[in-house]
Amino acid sequence: MPTQKIYSNNATYQKFEVLKTNRNKRYKYSEFLVEGVRNINEAIKNGWTICSFIYTFETKLSDWARNIISDIKTEMNYELTMDLMKKISSKEDTSELLAVVKMRKDTTSEIKLSANPLLAIFDRPSNKGNLGTLIRSCDSLGVEGLIITGHGVDLYDPDVISSSMGSFFKVPVLRASSNEFVDVFIEQLRSNFPDVHLIGTTAHSEKAIYELDLTGPVVFMIGNETDGLCYHYKEISDIMTTIPMAENSSASSFNVACASTVMFYEAVRQRSFVENRKL
Repeated sequence: MPTQKIYSNNATYQKFEVLKTNRNKRYKYSEFLVEGVRNINEAIKNGWTICSFIYTFETKLSDWARNIISDIKTEMNYELTMDLMKKISSKEDTSELLAVVKMRKDTTSEIKLSANPLLAIFDRPSNKGNLGTLIRSCDSLGVEGLIITGHGVDLYDPDVISSSMGSFFKVPVLRASSNEFVDVFIEQLRSNFPDVHLIGTTAHSEKAIYELDLTGPVVFMIGNETDGLCYHYKEISDIMTTIPMAENSSASSFNVACASTVMFYEAVRQRSFVENRKL
């Protein structure tokens, strides 16, 4: 692969900086920056397009890094001074390898549905760590796709990717450009799965999650950390549910990522129980 050495804070290096820090520029280039062994491995494993690798020419690379650079076809790789590498890396111990990765299109065809789908919609996420953690929970518990709505944190922010611990590259996550995008998706879902349930979530007193039948097709509608679900998604929900807190608890609710994980797990638990009864 062709390589280019970078010795100063030139235009090319400045592009790396804006991919790391500037949401608008990321979408202008349709590229984002990926750091960390697990994240890079998962991006490659799951077929994401790697545009470039970034590394330093001043220290010896590990076998892992050298093998990836030699095996993965890219448009151009960039060799930086160690000083520049330290500045672009977000890790305390400077990463030896970063990747510039191509964004994927926000099309519902990215979500491959099973015969009994489990899906989630996250309305206007406002915390990077929560979004990344929720993506990780989707991966861990078999949620087949996640749609994020409204103006919230950037899906491709490095903190979101880092907190997902590699799951970002496994779970199809779509950014809904409007409520209509979600409505069309749900209409298509209902045509294929007439018994699908849209389950809105809330911290207020509603039907307890463990009282619901989650063994069939389910879409969990997860609200914003501060404001909860917007009016539109409350209206289209078939039922609103909550996770009851202990009677003597001073906490009124879970963190949104924790709450989502509990709900996903309850769906998996119920489905596993039904499957085991069939055996």
